[in-house]
Amino acid sequence: MNLLLITIEQGLIYAILAMGVYLSFKILKIPDMTVEGTFPLGAMVTANLLLRGLNPFLVIVLVFFIGLLPGLVSQALAIKLKIKPILAGILTMTMLYSINLRVNGLPNVPMNGSEKIFDINLSGNAYVDRIIILAILVILIKIAIDLFLNTKMGYMLISSGDNQSLVKSLGEDPDKYKLIGLGLANGLVALAGSLFSQSMKVADSQMGAGILVIALASIIIGDSMLKKIPLKGSLRAILGALIYKLIGSLAIEAGLNPVDLKLINALILIIFIAYNKTEKKILRTLFEKGASYVRN
Repeated sequence: MNLLLITIEQGLIYAILAMGVYLSFKILKIPDMTVEGTFPLGAMVTANLLLRGLNPFLVIVLVFFIGLLPGLVSQALAIKLKIKPILAGILTMTMLYSINLRVNGLPNVPMNGSEKIFDINLSGNAYVDRIIILAILVILIKIAIDLFLNTKMGYMLISSGDNQSLVKSLGEDPDKYKLIGLGLANGLVALAGSLFSQSMKVADSQMGAGILVIALASIIIGDSMLKKIPLKGSLRAILGALIYKLIGSLAIEAGLNPVDLKLINALILIIFIAYNKTEKKILRTLFEKGASYVRN
């Protein structure tokens, strides 16, 4: 039972991560590598602020706004210096390695003794309490994203990823909306890093290694397994994160060594990408055969 509760808890944290990457990867079509530095940034800043005695709810708000900055820097590099977005993200991520170490002066910071967001007693069961708190946060963030994407600014942001020419024809600057989108995406990733560190009770400067793979796997799994169900992209990302974490937990429970977890993460992503490509190929073949049959 505890394994299931831990799986749901981490799945909900990854859901916030996935919703952030959903904004950059799916909405803006930008392969943002910055997140691998932003995730541990959220963790390291959280440790610093909690150990200073700040309220944990205030901390996650501050971490979100601090997390906006790497996304803004990355996109600013892409806009002003005409650097490819993926390279701009790598450069920002590289800078964050040093910044994350500077935040606390140590690569690993335990948070024992500090007040954390999960210390609230709601049900008497610590695992259930964490899930309730995370579920509330995930729902609030999902609603906020959906409402934002339905505003004029949200439509411009979506169009900046789909059709920049349309945005320009409306007298708007797509770069402005990309800047906003990348900022929000990284803010959510930093928030996920904050929650993950509070859950683990430790912040580590290497927490971001492979985190982009987890987010992409969550998004692709959600799109692959739920594509026939009319759901919003944000909800697909949430459910994909939960399914992804469940698959990983089942693999570990089946006897696979936890050391191989990152290997499992990559294999899960490869399998679902291969599944999507194979399915598209089969459908295209069937369509071509059907069209040929009609012509003849």
